[in-house]
Amino acid sequence: MGRTGIFSAHSTTVALIWFTSAVLFFFLFQMALHNSTSSSDSSVSKSELRSKLYDKMERDLDEKGAVFLKGGETSQSLSLSDIFTIKDGSVTPVLKAANPPVRANVLYLSTEYSVPIFEAVKSIFDPYFDKAIWFQNSSLYHFSMFHASHHITPIPASNVEIEAEVAAVKSATEHMCRLKIVLDRVILTSTGVLLGCWQYDAAILHTSFARLLGHPKISQTLGRSSDELQLFHELVARLNKQIRGFEAAVSELWYVEEYDVLALALNGRMKVRKFPLGCYSS
Repeated sequence: MGRTGIFSAHSTTVALIWFTSAVLFFFLFQMALHNSTSSSDSSVSKSELRSKLYDKMERDLDEKGAVFLKGGETSQSLSLSDIFTIKDGSVTPVLKAANPPVRANVLYLSTEYSVPIFEAVKSIFDPYFDKAIWFQNSSLYHFSMFHASHHITPIPASNVEIEAEVAAVKSATEHMCRLKIVLDRVILTSTGVLLGCWQYDAAILHTSFARLLGHPKISQTLGRSSDELQLFHELVARLNKQIRGFEAAVSELWYVEEYDVLALALNGRMKVRKFPLGCYSS
C-alpha cells in the first residue's frame, strides 16, 4: 500500500475513534438522564455518592494544607512557577508553546451564566488577595470532557486528521441536547484552585473559577497557618452562601486546539470550533 493509502486509512481510523467517543459520551449522558428519573431510590443513592465525592474533595485543603502557599505542584503536573509569575504585585501567566497542540472537547458555559459567578468570586476574594490571585476569564468558563492530545500525553495529528476529528465531533453534537446543570458547591483545593462542583442528573461536572497564588493581605495579623485555613473556609462559605444552587444551561461544545499549554486557563493562543448542541430537552 502506498503512502497515501496508509495516510487515508489512518485518518479514517482517527475519525472513527473520535466519532465513537463522542457518541459514547452522548449515550452516557442520556443513560444518566434516564436512570435519574426511573427510580427515586436510585436517584437518592447517586446524589449521596456525589455528595460523598465532593465532601472528600472539600477535605483536601484540611488534610494537605495550603500547598499552594509553598509553590506546590498543580493537578496538571506543573508547579505554580511554571504557569504564573508575580512581579510588582501583578500576576502574569507564563505561556509556553504546546508541541504538539493540545486537542480537547470542552463544554462551554456562556457569559450569561459565567459573568454573575465571576463577579461574585471577585467581590469576595479580591479584597483579601489583591494581586495574588488569578481569576479565570469569564468568557472561557468550560468543562473539560475529552483530550485527544494533552501536554502530559502528547499525540501529534496532521491537519487532515484534525479535520476528521472536527467532523466527527460536529456529527455527534447534532444529536446532543443542551444540559441543565446546578452548582452543588464551591470548594478550595490544597493546590489553590477555587473549583465549582456541578451536578447534571447522575453525572458531575467541575470548572475552575480562580486560583490563589499567595497569602492573604492580612497574613501579618494571622498568627498561625490554621488561622489562614480558617479564613479560606470563611471566604468559601461566604461564596457558597451567595451562589450555591445557581442554575445554568450548557448549549455548546467546543473543539479546541491549544497552542500554548493551558491556553484556556491562561488566556493563551488557541483555535476554537464551536458546535451548538443540536436538540433542546424539555
